[in-house]
Amino acid sequence: MDPAREIVRQRVLYSGHVQGVCFRATAADLARRRPVVGWVRNRPDGTVELEAEGAAGEVTAFLDDVARHFARNIADAARTALPPRGDETGFEIRY
Repeated sequence: MDPAREIVRQRVLYSGHVQGVCFRATAADLARRRPVVGWVRNRPDGTVELEAEGAAGEVTAFLDDVARHFARNIADAARTALPPRGDETGFEIRY
């Protein structure tokens, strides 16, 4: 199997000036441009948590899009690999 097509899930915890800058709406818009599913939400501590699932190459490209768009806002992006869930049909903003 092509490693770029392997289904993966990544959790990313973004810190920096990531709330109050349309991070969630922009991340959701960027996700909808690619075949990825998952969610994004603000956390009470001022960070933003995101989970994305899809083909490895698409998830990487999506996370790169987010990093590029918010390069001035993100101080750190801590990634964690998770097992794919396979039960989501889109990308949503959670509250």
